[in-house]
Amino acid sequence: MKKLSDILIGIEVLEFSGNMEEVFSEIVFDSRKAHSGKLFVAMEGTVVDGHDFIPQVLAQGCRLIVCEKLPQEMPAEATFVKVGNSAWVMGQMASAFYGHPSKELKLVGVTGTNGKTTTATLLYKLVQGMGYKAGLFSTVVNYIGDEKIASTHTTPDSITLHRLMREMVDEGCDYCFMEVSSHALSQHRIAGLNFDGALFTNITHDHLDYHKTFKAYIEAKKSFFDGLEKDAFSLVNADDKNGMVMLQNTKSAKHTFSLRTMADFKCKIIESMFEGMQLELDGLEVWTSFVGEFNAQNLVAVYGVAILLGLKKEEVLVALSNLKSVDGRFETIRSKSGKTAIVDYAHTPDALKNVIESIRNLLRTGQHLITVVGAGGDRDPSKRPIMAKEAVVGSSKVILTSDNPRSEDPDVIIEEMMAGVSASERLKVLSIVNRKEAIKTACMVAAPGDVILIAGKGHETYQEIKGVKHHFDDREIVNEIFNAEQ
Repeated sequence: MKKLSDILIGIEVLEFSGNMEEVFSEIVFDSRKAHSGKLFVAMEGTVVDGHDFIPQVLAQGCRLIVCEKLPQEMPAEATFVKVGNSAWVMGQMASAFYGHPSKELKLVGVTGTNGKTTTATLLYKLVQGMGYKAGLFSTVVNYIGDEKIASTHTTPDSITLHRLMREMVDEGCDYCFMEVSSHALSQHRIAGLNFDGALFTNITHDHLDYHKTFKAYIEAKKSFFDGLEKDAFSLVNADDKNGMVMLQNTKSAKHTFSLRTMADFKCKIIESMFEGMQLELDGLEVWTSFVGEFNAQNLVAVYGVAILLGLKKEEVLVALSNLKSVDGRFETIRSKSGKTAIVDYAHTPDALKNVIESIRNLLRTGQHLITVVGAGGDRDPSKRPIMAKEAVVGSSKVILTSDNPRSEDPDVIIEEMMAGVSASERLKVLSIVNRKEAIKTACMVAAPGDVILIAGKGHETYQEIKGVKHHFDDREIVNEIFNAEQ
């Protein structure tokens, strides 16, 4: 049990009614969970306003409410705390409730359009491989040491974050690495966290369905760096024109990484093949099992963070050479007949372009690239024609198909993608709505030596159609097809 006065230290209270010594067992923001002995935080959400549910939570026996708008009726036996921003305050209260666990960890946040999952996961795997215990928050999965915990959001809500970090500390974790999404930043989900470092991978066209403008999207990412303390570090991609924008107003120590220009952490690709790359990192050569320039950027970013955390250079390079690819990121499957399928999460124009370019750089004379790609429903529609254009420009043949259509008509999504394909290039484009059939067709069309890129879903093991998630795994489909080959 916690006392209200203990978790409000340092928080500006605009209005107060009730008992500051009220005790409670849990902080909740879901009105359905707000019962006697709970503290309910009312927030304005993207779909509903938690303030509308205050009468309901009072009827359920909840007597402790933090909100931005006081209700007209305030029972004398209830305690109300009015604040300026409920979402931000919830993070601060959650931190105090769980004993400020982020201060007991070396916490690094990773933000950017592409590469968040890969770099955060590789950082987790790196330090674990070096003998330390670490936690991870990612799009794919969360970890407390070796314990796997299901992931529902790229960045969980602030209560979940602080609760799981307390578990990480209690389990002896030294480090925690987490993806920090633009949605989470806008919604103050990281409020109350004490970051030791922040990594910026890149920023490209994405999430405009939520942020509305690219400027707002950039500003959301930048706010992460603006909020860092002076004893933290920032590491940004100098090859991205917005990398230095992230550093404009930060109080943290500023650092850069690059493949193409002067930077604090420099990487060069010496040799590349489907089996991996020979890299030169900070003047020393290292072999990795990763492929592509975008992965070289991910690896130098991981290396830079490790060094800034105080880990020894030689030990980091050894651990780096032992890392394996992340689920659904340039995951390679080979057939008995010599065909190669690559399953990748690329679901933005820039990510798709990067993966295609990486594959094309490895193709030999006579080898072809066949790309299977779709676009998610109920997400930014403006990127759909650009996705198709990138696929067509870099591939010998393209099959447009469903991704997660969600509530939208998949035929309409594909039509919108086709708008990005010029009349002269339409002959090399097929439209197959059924994703399994699209993958089968690509595998059938491919000749020995050809490469099939299946983009968009990567690690996902479902396909969401009309609000229902059906089991679907690109990798399972490919293995099934390849195993059936004579």
